[in-house]
Amino acid sequence: MSRSLEDILFAAPSPKAQTVTRVASVMAAAVLLLLAAGIVLQFHTSGQLEAPFWEFFAWPTTWAFLAKGLLGTLASAAAAAVIALTLGLVLLLGRLAPSRLVRWPSIAVIEFLRGTPTLLLIYVCFLVLPSVGLKLSTYWMLTLPIGLSTAAVVAEVYRAGVLAVPRGQTDAARSLGMSESQVFFFVVFPQAVRYIVPALVAQLVIVVKDTTFGYVVTYGELMQNAKVLIANYHSLVPVYLVIAALYCLVNYTISRASKRLGRPVH
Repeated sequence: MSRSLEDILFAAPSPKAQTVTRVASVMAAAVLLLLAAGIVLQFHTSGQLEAPFWEFFAWPTTWAFLAKGLLGTLASAAAAAVIALTLGLVLLLGRLAPSRLVRWPSIAVIEFLRGTPTLLLIYVCFLVLPSVGLKLSTYWMLTLPIGLSTAAVVAEVYRAGVLAVPRGQTDAARSLGMSESQVFFFVVFPQAVRYIVPALVAQLVIVVKDTTFGYVVTYGELMQNAKVLIANYHSLVPVYLVIAALYCLVNYTISRASKRLGRPVH
């Protein structure tokens, strides 16, 4: 008996699969703990864990400065995510269009943006555009390239979700007299989004990470502010540990918030 895509994605794992998962998880956790212990020991040996390197974290001004950088990161990531999700949908519609005049340019844009490094797009906004008279703020020099680069990937993620929706869904909708646009936006696309939530979350996490390119345009995001603290207090490891914890917290929040959207389609 064949299994549907929904069964494959959302069905509970078998007892054997659960046992294998538990054993693999325990082994991975043990390796990670040993690795972490070795890193902490090395930091202790080099003196990076001594109190003078941590004392400035007790100052409210330090956390206010980090909070300002975190807000800059979130502001850039949020706008880039909106650009990526919106433009990705536009590119998807273009790629699925029956007309070659629309489909081929959309494919070309997707492939170009997918193949171009985000950092290169940032340099274009930072160095090339001002030379032709188009001056962007540092915020948009960072946000726009990230949004454009991610949009191409999101378009392909959308397409994978659309292709995963059973053909019978569209046939049933058409038999009810729905137009092609109604079939797509009310039947196909909502189900496709449920299928691709994990992939979309992964892309949003990458968007947050890509904001660390803010140093190129001296945009005041979290990593840029971390470098300022390191330059002032010569506390390399403690600062990076705190910054890593903040990034993990942000990405964990994104993952938790996405779980509601990722519930199975009934």
